[in-house]
Amino acid sequence: MPRRRTRRRREVTRVPRNDAALPEFDRSTVPEGLVTRRQLREMQLSPGDNEGPVAILRCRLCATRPQWSCRHPTRGFLLRVDLATPKRTPTLAQEWALDRAMAARQTCGQCRRRFYICLSKKLGCCLECFDGTPVHPSSLMTLPAPVIHRLAA
Repeated sequence: MPRRRTRRRREVTRVPRNDAALPEFDRSTVPEGLVTRRQLREMQLSPGDNEGPVAILRCRLCATRPQWSCRHPTRGFLLRVDLATPKRTPTLAQEWALDRAMAARQTCGQCRRRFYICLSKKLGCCLECFDGTPVHPSSLMTLPAPVIHRLAA
């Protein structure tokens, strides 16, 4: 006879909404000037001088329980837009450094071809070099042909 599994029910610590540390808003009642991190990113802004969340965006489940504070991991934290700053753009040297780092992860150690995807560290090379599986040409980066100087002598 198979054993029955008993699931332990996780204890939920309920806090009345009046005693919550931060004010809570349902999705349709968020005041102007408060947004989530994802909304900041869509506006090309970073949190900037925000010290932390100023309010909580309640999850959909907790919208049906107005007397309790939302403790679910799906809740959102609201930040002030007026304290946000524009995102920094990387310098050319930073972009070059990132490209070199990605080139090291995308280049096969044996055939020296660069791919659009990062190669497995476990294999240490591309699949074609590892076991002979043909590589689709669209997965390879085609580098510009080296310039050959033809001097008229």
